[in-house]
Amino acid sequence: MSEQRHVPVMLQRCLDLLAPALTKPGAVVVDCTLGLGGHSEALLQQFPEARLVALDRDKEALRLSGERLAPFGERATLVHAVYDELPDVLERLGIPKVQGVLFDLGVSSMQLDEADRGFAYAQDAPLDMRMDQTTGMSAAEVLNTYPPGELVRILRAYGEEKQAKRIVGAIVRERDKEPFANSARLVELIRDALPQAAKRTGGNPAKRTFQALRIEVNGELTVLERAIPAAVKALAVGGRIAVLSYHSLEDRLVKQVFAEGAANTAPPGLPVVPERYQPRLKLLTRGAELPTEEEVAENRRAAPARCRAAQRIREDLS
Repeated sequence: MSEQRHVPVMLQRCLDLLAPALTKPGAVVVDCTLGLGGHSEALLQQFPEARLVALDRDKEALRLSGERLAPFGERATLVHAVYDELPDVLERLGIPKVQGVLFDLGVSSMQLDEADRGFAYAQDAPLDMRMDQTTGMSAAEVLNTYPPGELVRILRAYGEEKQAKRIVGAIVRERDKEPFANSARLVELIRDALPQAAKRTGGNPAKRTFQALRIEVNGELTVLERAIPAAVKALAVGGRIAVLSYHSLEDRLVKQVFAEGAANTAPPGLPVVPERYQPRLKLLTRGAELPTEEEVAENRRAAPARCRAAQRIREDLS
């Protein structure tokens, strides 16, 4: 079941970017977003000397990928954790530094395909959207309880939704009559709230609102802001990190962290740049790389993907 529906995005490119760091015996690679285990399985197959540590906040994903990765035995360690908990996870496992880190951000195929999770706007489902269903507020609770101004901020910041005020106005009117519970009602409300011109562009008109709610419910950008620097810090010299992001907010964040790491921070005018000011990272991609046309034709979920990668070239000197 999972084999058919889960096609890992930009798989070969990620493997190629990480490969130089993962060929030595005992190399540790962290898959920060395990999902259904497609990337993890390929890493274990391609690098037979490497050990995998894989994180996911979704218990159902851990169960399914655990079955898939069972043949690799002790080479795979699966952990129920959000990816900004990486430093704690590595400390608990007694791993001081790692050779590779992979992030495949956004919603996993499983979450989109399981109708009852409420991630997809194409089918009616309870408005949940929590990646870890054991904790936190659901999307319905956010819609029903957040002040209007806060909802507008979320739709603008996380969904880049130009019609945020109009949509939130409609949400507030409707929730006063009856609280939101299911996705179909929200999709219909968004359709009715938008002016004709706004409906003609960019696919399903609910897409941006659903993205914004999902990011808010799961604290995705806040988590990512901590997770990317933590992952860079966990890399041994020579170690590599590859990140797949799916919207401009994620990509911008990754770009910033990588650019800071690759920058020379010396005050201007020094004749010789002391080591502590020299870059810690070397960028391995020119800007963000995109999937090939062939891949997008085979897997439409690859279309928005952006890949950035970097290599750790020296230690932090504090």
